[in-house]
Amino acid sequence: MSTIRKFLSYLVVSAAIKAAGSQNVITDDSHFFGQSPPVYPSRHGSFRRGPWEAAYNKAKSLVTQMTIEEKVNLTTGYTAPNGCSGNIYSIPRLGFPGLCLGDSGNGLRGTDFVSAWPSGIHVGASWNKELAHQRGMAMAGEFKRKGVNILLGPVVGPLGRVVEGVAGYCMGELTIVGFSVDPYLCGALAYESVSGIQEAGVIATTKHYIANEQETNRNPSANVSAVSSNLDDITLHEAYLCYMPFQDALHAGSGAIMCSYNRINNSYGCQNSKLLNGILKTELGFEGLVMSDWDALHAGYDAALAGMDMVMPDSGGFWGANLTECVKNGTASEARLDDMAIRIISAWYQMGQEDNFPPPGIGMPALLNQPHEKIDARNISDKPILFNGAVEEHVLVKNVNNTLPLNKPGSLYLAGYSARAPDQNAPSGDETLLKYAWNLGYESAVSYLYYLGAISMGLGSPIDISPTANNGTIIGGGGSGSVAQSTLIAPFDALLARADEDSTQLYWDFSSAEPSVVQNADACLVYVNAFSAESLDRPNLRDDFTDGMILSVASQCTKTIVIMHNVAARLVEQWIDHPNVTAVIFAHLPGQDSGKALTPLLYGERNFSGKLPYTVARNESDYSGVLTPSQPSGEYQYFPQSDFSEGPRFEFSFGLSYTSFNYSSLEVEVISDSDTSVYPSGPVVQGGQTDLWDVLARVSVDVSNTGRSDGSEVAQLYVGSPGGPKKQLRGFLKTLIKAGESVTYTFELTRRDLSAWGVACQAWKLSAGPHQIYVGPSSRNLPLNSVLQLSLQS
Repeated sequence: MSTIRKFLSYLVVSAAIKAAGSQNVITDDSHFFGQSPPVYPSRHGSFRRGPWEAAYNKAKSLVTQMTIEEKVNLTTGYTAPNGCSGNIYSIPRLGFPGLCLGDSGNGLRGTDFVSAWPSGIHVGASWNKELAHQRGMAMAGEFKRKGVNILLGPVVGPLGRVVEGVAGYCMGELTIVGFSVDPYLCGALAYESVSGIQEAGVIATTKHYIANEQETNRNPSANVSAVSSNLDDITLHEAYLCYMPFQDALHAGSGAIMCSYNRINNSYGCQNSKLLNGILKTELGFEGLVMSDWDALHAGYDAALAGMDMVMPDSGGFWGANLTECVKNGTASEARLDDMAIRIISAWYQMGQEDNFPPPGIGMPALLNQPHEKIDARNISDKPILFNGAVEEHVLVKNVNNTLPLNKPGSLYLAGYSARAPDQNAPSGDETLLKYAWNLGYESAVSYLYYLGAISMGLGSPIDISPTANNGTIIGGGGSGSVAQSTLIAPFDALLARADEDSTQLYWDFSSAEPSVVQNADACLVYVNAFSAESLDRPNLRDDFTDGMILSVASQCTKTIVIMHNVAARLVEQWIDHPNVTAVIFAHLPGQDSGKALTPLLYGERNFSGKLPYTVARNESDYSGVLTPSQPSGEYQYFPQSDFSEGPRFEFSFGLSYTSFNYSSLEVEVISDSDTSVYPSGPVVQGGQTDLWDVLARVSVDVSNTGRSDGSEVAQLYVGSPGGPKKQLRGFLKTLIKAGESVTYTFELTRRDLSAWGVACQAWKLSAGPHQIYVGPSSRNLPLNSVLQLSLQS
């Protein structure tokens, strides 16, 4: 695993940086000292209250019996003869079996007999909290049956600061694993995912802490440091930390946090005492363990003192024996080491892993192409979750001229490179780049993998990489967030079966750039994709080959249906208004049931209910200063800086259905006996002060299904508070409404929802208002509005 991570890491190294030609070039990191203020000491996990108390007491008792060397071994990963992404040593004399860590938040990667779950971006498009919870729990069940103690997900770190970034839109590893560009939506789904994962008895690792927005210069290389994400106190709290993703994950009880590769205000994320000691462990009361991303440690005992508890995948030349020596000579206190060990063991106890948990890594063979014990982690009862997850997260953005649903068409013409399954789905023992194809999700993007190899040898640049996967459909992205394919029903496979059932004539051409369309086809389906992978930011947001193919088919077919499997936002302006492009679906990354889910949607047996978890602009220029990753330049050519300050084609939360909905009867109610003091006063537990979640108001609305089909509607609540953005998502609910019926949606607004971060007082400050209340089906279609006014208590 360490070799794979290092392979991926050096791929992002850009070609030679021009020699410093100006005396103004900054060459010493000391120039930035103090930009991220030091906070010491590291707060010890107290667990004095809440659900972790019993686990803490057990852990403390066990750790007191350990030697210094044993405690250091708990904090330092090592390479074991298995397929785990990381490992922690066992302590046989005390009955501790060790730990197996595994990628990722999309399903267990790099092994066999597991499911390929819909990716994070697909979950985000569902806007379905219950489904996110079910997915987390079922997915973690597979990790457990394979002997994986710690699931390396979910991702909540990136929020779309870099649109072309693989880190863009809280997706992905980074594009692939996370949920949404919006911090509220991302946080709500993270809460459910963490809850589900840990209910299955597996430790969730919420990552990447924090402001991890691009892959370019994510790691230091030669004399160039990792990029620094520079953000002020308000941006940190209101966007990245507490509104909402990390705070929600902590509130759900996340047992682990992974610190990020990048620097934050010019201090590396895994040794940033302000963020780890000051905010995470003190302000937010985090009781679990902080682990490094793979090879993200750049300091010795200093990182431990700054708040990091576990290094992966090995000592990195800093911890291990060196940390042991630091404790023995008093440079680092044994009390700090004890706290690190207790945090790790507490998470193990909290998930009940001391009882009836399979041996670590038992289902993770090191070499899958060699004979090994079969351990099937799949559960047949999870199949409905896989299928419904794949269905609900397709987003219909255009449907005119009664194109969809299809109704036993006489003939269909199929084109595009993303319809069929990839040519290969098997692990390889070859010592070539192809050995990474199956293990890292490049089955459909072998050419992408070769480009990575060329770049690593200085024979190309990231701009040369194709933004598509041309060797078949994609159900996930590439890198550590990829998914293993035990089975895959591709779109073509499922449609072929349906055509056989209906006696529909099918024609297809999956290889031509300009297919020759059969003129008697009732409709034409064009399957395309937008691919991305860990280590490189996306080269662009569209490509001429795909756009040209769509236009070619549309010039010959009056009903052209475009099906786009996409890792993130993909521009469509070249063809979206073509009169013959009559239906468009953003199909995202649906997992193994891709075709099985798409076909009933095309035929109207299931209704579209997905909404975009991002914004699709008209042109690259519409993204202004957030389009591309920050590069080393000028005086900062050795210390790249990314400074954060913050008329789409399809707005965030947009999505069509086969039916229609009407909104009415908006009511806003202030909770009469609620505490409306300006500042919260509750005790700090994991996630922050307890009264931040006190409900201060309720908003209700009636939604009627005015069409002829049953359908699920995502009703959305936006709030505009004084001094803040005009509208911020502060609630969403998804409910099935039968045709002709109505449902009342009720949203709860908490103290946190109606507060802003006060820099001077370093606390959340409740606003009396007036708070503008908006409700509707998307961020730009909010037909109902009202005003909420609070009476603040002194």
